[in-house]
Amino acid sequence: MSLAPAASRPHIAERPLLPALLARRVSRYAPLLPALATVLLLAVPVAAGNVSASGKVTPADGASAVLVLTAAVRCARARRRPLTAVAAVVLGAPAVGFAVAAVTSLDPGAGATGFLRYVQVFVAVPAAVVLLLRDRRDFAVLAGAIVLLALVQGAVGTWQYATASGASYMGQDVRAVGTFGPSDVMGMATVVAYGLVVAMGYALAPPSPGRPRRLRMAAACCAGLLVVPLAVSFSRGTWIATAVACGAMILLAGPRRAVGVFAGLAAAGVVLVGGLGVGSQAIGARAASITQVTAVPDPSVNDRFTLWSAALSMWREHPAAGVGLKRFPAERDGHAPLSLSSASDTAGAGQGFTREPLLSPHNMYLLALSEQGLLGCSLLAGGWAAVLALGLRRLRGCPPGARAAGLCAVGLLLWQCVDFAYADIGGPSTVLTALLLGLAAWWALHAPEGAAR
Repeated sequence: MSLAPAASRPHIAERPLLPALLARRVSRYAPLLPALATVLLLAVPVAAGNVSASGKVTPADGASAVLVLTAAVRCARARRRPLTAVAAVVLGAPAVGFAVAAVTSLDPGAGATGFLRYVQVFVAVPAAVVLLLRDRRDFAVLAGAIVLLALVQGAVGTWQYATASGASYMGQDVRAVGTFGPSDVMGMATVVAYGLVVAMGYALAPPSPGRPRRLRMAAACCAGLLVVPLAVSFSRGTWIATAVACGAMILLAGPRRAVGVFAGLAAAGVVLVGGLGVGSQAIGARAASITQVTAVPDPSVNDRFTLWSAALSMWREHPAAGVGLKRFPAERDGHAPLSLSSASDTAGAGQGFTREPLLSPHNMYLLALSEQGLLGCSLLAGGWAAVLALGLRRLRGCPPGARAAGLCAVGLLLWQCVDFAYADIGGPSTVLTALLLGLAAWWALHAPEGAAR
């Protein structure tokens, strides 16, 4: 009896290769571990309390510090210029405005704390992401982690809505807030919207050899699932920003596809709202209130308009450098009319009734204008505009295999720019905002391989 040749028994020779393959994969994505930890740690429940209080550090913030340190060490070991000149200017210019506002602040302690926080969110973490991401595969891994976090938070939020165990809304505990609690009602909505935009980007991208069709279908399914928790978050600003970002991404994906996608989304919206039953009444009323913000605004909208006028009043008194970082709460009562509520009511989701102070104007542009003046606001918003313009230019000429990352990056930045008209930084999800600004900056500003050596 003859034995089969060794070539017909490949399993014997391939067994030792499996550990080596796994080791290569682990070493390949090891630099991304701090970024992945920053994302996934946001699934850890947040303790009750004022999440926007100055000095509150979350585990995700600690992971972001490790992320920045890892990027710095890798650049030092590589002995090369870490960023191109354009990237260094765009990412570093806002730090000048932060420094001026901190130095001129009447409260040096608050100015120093605000400087560190702003540098972390808008300079250090985005720059670290730009330095650590090497190619589109790294981008896809980090984007996948964001979608995973959104699915987890969305599942928790949907369960809260279905079981009436969420935050209080119109006398019922039905508002989905995920693990962030009622003190940060925007946290889950923001995370879910990020995941939806990322999933839409990969669903709209054309097929390529490195991206099978089943990945596009999975991304489309994830986007559809995330619509439900986004709807029951009752966050009007998040709805508007998501609609604008997704609409722009659909148009950027191609005019031929836009008609079919818009028709499908309209049909899905009808089915979704009809399937929600009684809950659709609350969602419909909340959506209808968007058009009534000037005619018959609700108390929350009145407070927001009042805070906006207070921010503009601060800027008029200090037009160049603002009142100083973290100084808006201290200056608020001196510039706001008496009709402003001192705090907002929060309850539900495992937390008793509390009053959360209104510590910001809920508008990032007006917050920057009031605390940093025209100098800081121009540098900050100008950097976002530059990244968006450069990202659109790169998306227009990129090959089909790179369009998924480009659509995600442009969509995320556009979403953030629109949402900042109704919200500002604060809470645990802020560190995720910094990561997404880094993804957008990587797409727009990263140099081709070897160009920065």
